Amino acid sequence: MPVDDAPDDEEVRETYNFAPGYHGLVYRADVPDHGAGGRRHGHDNQQDGDADDRIQDPKETKYKLQAMKWGLIPFWTKRNPDYGSVMRTINARDDSLAQSGGMWNTMKHRKRCIVVAQGFYEWLKKNGGKEKIPHYTKRKDGQLMCFAGLWDCVQYEGSEEKHYTYTIITTDSNKQLSFLHDRMPVILDNGSDKLKTWLDPGRTEWSKDLQSLLKPFDGELECYPVSKDVGKVGNNSPSFIVPVASTENKNNIANFFANPKKDLKADGEAFHIKAEEAKEIDGIEMNPGTEENRITVDQDGTENKAPIPTPLSPPTKIGSKRAHEVDAERDDVSPTKSMKVEAPRPQEAMSGSPEKRSTGKKNRSATSNGSKASPIKPGNGSQRITSFFNK
Repeated sequence: MPVDDAPDDEEVRETYNFAPGYHGLVYRADVPDHGAGGRRHGHDNQQDGDADDRIQDPKETKYKLQAMKWGLIPFWTKRNPDYGSVMRTINARDDSLAQSGGMWNTMKHRKRCIVVAQGFYEWLKKNGGKEKIPHYTKRKDGQLMCFAGLWDCVQYEGSEEKHYTYTIITTDSNKQLSFLHDRMPVILDNGSDKLKTWLDPGRTEWSKDLQSLLKPFDGELECYPVSKDVGKVGNNSPSFIVPVASTENKNNIANFFANPKKDLKADGEAFHIKAEEAKEIDGIEMNPGTEENRITVDQDGTENKAPIPTPLSPPTKIGSKRAHEVDAERDDVSPTKSMKVEAPRPQEAMSGSPEKRSTGKKNRSATSNGSKASPIKPGNGSQRITSFFNK
């Protein structure tokens, strides 16, 4: 469809969570604010745009994209309505348009439009309405959706500002969406004869042809559950239109456990490559192969007595010389006493002090029951602890 005028990007609300009251993109014929055809009663107080009151030749009709607020406010409104009143006019039922009169009477004759969107949300009610699961619906061919709508322009008392608003027409759900809700938007194909008929400003009287356009969509749609975060107005994320069960959804618990495995596998492959490149580090062979025959020696002084491999090169005592130099510089501490503490001699430990021997009284030993103890052989006082368990 041709576009002769379009709003700036800042005027249209681009979001993944479009709510009533936001400014959306509307496609309509470039006609005066009172609508197509001549001026009628009730619009005399409005200031029209630059377009002519009457369209002489429909072929010369221009079409425009315009930013409008979702939630139609009729032209006769005197004051800015509250949010609850606007919520009641975000949709218009197709069967209400079939009746003569009503609040939609002027709009359906002279102010028809197309609302452009990528898709729409609807909530599936479960457990008697206690649980609501949001679903996102879009065209399977990836094309934008063209919802049939109505628009109007209002100017409140005491104000010179014009407010453009719109509503979306709904009809019965098709078989594909009947599980989700009993209503759905009227969807027209872009560039089709039905869309051109709907927008034709020369049709200023409601007819059966226009009413027949308001039917359930017969094309293929794609509908799937999405994140419940979309239910809160103000949230906005591209993930809102991603299926919950999709591998692209980062919030999917299955993907949470699947991705780490993939990452670990990749890390393992990288480590394997690096390990093959490093043949020897600090004299220790990292990947010797299956034919390695390393000599081992018993390690004395350990609890498990496990043999250890013999180093490829004699170990170097690192820091020994520096340790002796530091100790030698300290004149007040003997190097010998700093490295080893000698135990008392066995005879002095068993005999007691000279003063206690002079009393003639026999002291009771805390470690002996009075039996004759085996003589202790003199030693150096530095026997291993393992010798105690070998007696």
